[in-house]
Amino acid sequence: MPEVSATEAARHFADLLDGVEHRGERYRIVRRGKVIAQLEPVGRGRGEGAKAALRRHPSDAGWRDELAELRGLLSVEKRP
Repeated sequence: MPEVSATEAARHFADLLDGVEHRGERYRIVRRGKVIAQLEPVGRGRGEGAKAALRRHPSDAGWRDELAELRGLLSVEKRP
């Protein structure tokens, strides 16, 4: 991921945004030699990271049973 100084990012912000929007580019913004921000496309909400984490960790049958038991203890409160 290319690093861009904060000054250059300010001067060429529209160009950076075009790269992010149209070409999926990502940038690290650097100030005084330290990375302070990243500019990247917003996720599309497909949940790839969450899906990958779930695939890496098998479900826990004990937790599933406990959750079902706890749900059985809940009652719906009717409000006037």
